[in-house]
Amino acid sequence: MKVQFLGLLSLFGVFGHLMPLGVLTNAARANPIDAAVLTVNSADDTIAPDDRLTLREAISVANGDLAPEKLSPAERQLITLPTSPSGQPPLVTIGFQLPSGQTVIQLQQALPEIKRSLTIDGTTQAGYAGDRVILAQNANLRQPIVELTPAAGVEILRGLTITSDNVTIRGLSLYGFTASHGETASTPPADIFIAHLAPPPDIRQQQPPANNAPFYDRDIPPKNILIENNWLGIRHDQSMPDRTSAFGVSVFNSTGTTIRNNWIANHDGSAIITGVKAENTLITQNVITGNGIAGMPDAIRLEGKVDRTDITGNHICGNDGSGIYLFKPDGSINIYENSIVYNGRRLRRAAVYLMGNRHHVTQNTIQHQTAAGVVVAAAPASVGNLIERNQFSDLEGLSIDLNTQHNTDVSDYQRGDGLNPDRNSPNRRRDTGNAAINAPQFDQRQIPMQGDAVVLSGTADEGSTVEIYQVKDKPTDAGALGTLLLTISEIKNGKFYATVKSGLKNGDRISAISHHPQYGTSEPAINATIGQAIPDTPTPATPPVCVSPPDPPKPPVQPPPVQPPEPIRLKVPRNIHFALDQSFISDRSAQVLDKVVAVLKANPTIIIDLHGHTDPRASDAYNIELGKRRALSVRNYLLRKGIDPSRMTIRTFGERQRLSDGSRKLDYARDRRTEIIYKDIRDIEVIVQEDDLQIEP
Repeated sequence: MKVQFLGLLSLFGVFGHLMPLGVLTNAARANPIDAAVLTVNSADDTIAPDDRLTLREAISVANGDLAPEKLSPAERQLITLPTSPSGQPPLVTIGFQLPSGQTVIQLQQALPEIKRSLTIDGTTQAGYAGDRVILAQNANLRQPIVELTPAAGVEILRGLTITSDNVTIRGLSLYGFTASHGETASTPPADIFIAHLAPPPDIRQQQPPANNAPFYDRDIPPKNILIENNWLGIRHDQSMPDRTSAFGVSVFNSTGTTIRNNWIANHDGSAIITGVKAENTLITQNVITGNGIAGMPDAIRLEGKVDRTDITGNHICGNDGSGIYLFKPDGSINIYENSIVYNGRRLRRAAVYLMGNRHHVTQNTIQHQTAAGVVVAAAPASVGNLIERNQFSDLEGLSIDLNTQHNTDVSDYQRGDGLNPDRNSPNRRRDTGNAAINAPQFDQRQIPMQGDAVVLSGTADEGSTVEIYQVKDKPTDAGALGTLLLTISEIKNGKFYATVKSGLKNGDRISAISHHPQYGTSEPAINATIGQAIPDTPTPATPPVCVSPPDPPKPPVQPPPVQPPEPIRLKVPRNIHFALDQSFISDRSAQVLDKVVAVLKANPTIIIDLHGHTDPRASDAYNIELGKRRALSVRNYLLRKGIDPSRMTIRTFGERQRLSDGSRKLDYARDRRTEIIYKDIRDIEVIVQEDDLQIEP
């Protein structure tokens, strides 16, 4: 049972003096308490001796910056000693008993850094349902009650800043933490920020004597941080907040951080980003959707020291860039058993982009990407990356693409540069990802059936292992690697042979990749066809929804007879127009877009391409950028109206696709538009039956 704190003040040492909003001098510092449960019962953001204990007061007391004797007797009643299980050390926990309907804590300024081991536990709030499944994509995810956000008109960079070992943040909703400056600092704004005490705002600008490191020896990274069961960037009712956060979790300097079972969505930049040091980080079982809407677009971006980091079991969907992006990392990581789908919505990037050496990408589902599946960088030289037993489909690029230094456009490095020729000189080892390990080659592009078996032969790099895959995607030369059929052990004399008895039939396509213990994984082989090629029969696709409620149990029903689908007829606007040199959504345009929202919500299998256009009165480069801003404005408006990000892809054409050759004001007004292209995910014909409704003057 709990023991009341009142009367036990002597257990907690010497106490200091009260300062406004927790800004305490060193002289006022009290000793931190050894163990307690502090119950926050007010959503206010004050420090005052009254009958309410606020989160700011609780953190200040836990840190030792606010002496318990400076609290009122009623507040001290909210601090109790915990009962610890036998053999377990006592802990400090901050829990919640906020009044019903008053569970949003609106901060007036940044909270104190968390400078001691403790747990902030939102699951203690009345109404938290720990057994209620929220999303089909993660049965462990739970809905928070307590929300943490800046007050209206207040800019706060970070929600919670962790600088101590053994800190747990659980069961909270955090959003709205950002900065108005145009350039992202080295220590970025975030819902949750993890670093040593008082890191420099920008390590690139350090001057002597602080440039010896990047840090002093005393700047020890906190260890064993646990971030679990939180909703970051999303309100407790699953809505997108009016003010979005810059980043979700920033692991700027830490070792052994675990980020699990969180829903991280709607951030201007990445959901999870690392900085100088994030070794031994575990990112697992998170739902990461719709991030990168106004800046760094990648869902998970790792840089710095990240050795022994694992990314596993996450659902990464509908983000604006790559699902996972490694930028000049120090160390190797493992990426396995993730679902990485429908990413690259705003910027066409690979689902997984690898810089560095010895990374392992295995058993992931990678689908519906507007670029390649996995890209291995060539600069800096990246080798030994093993990419095996993944399932790819519906890619606008190769399943695995090894970049070369001969293709140096930004798009080549982010999306992939296509099939490489055979390695023809030792220099190729130095200028190509994974040291230019050659893709396997089948001896025949058309392989006959032999009874119920298929006999394969081909060539591959000496000492490599070959995996044979069935290709169930579009009939291209290097279709996406689907089901793994078999693995052929170490290749000798550059040749491989195998017999496949796994249900292959006439018209099926196969491909292969090689793995070398020194160089890593190759690009896929040019497809081979089993027997005679036959036309593909399209299969119905699942509508692109990143998150959905769990399906209720249903009795078995007999499927209805398959009928040829009728065309879908939509009465919906196709164009949104803009004023001269503008990209904002006017009131008139908003009325038109609301009709688009209604149609999209009524037709969940419809997806859209947003094409930004301009009139010709500027340079081509300027108009390409203006067209992108116009398409992005329409997308962001639809996002705020609840349209799933995976249903929208933006492209820009600038002045290159005018509606007419005229030079009248009306002609130019018609050119200034975002065109909405409607498609059905099931490949059913869509007929749009409404002309332009609105043209901006």
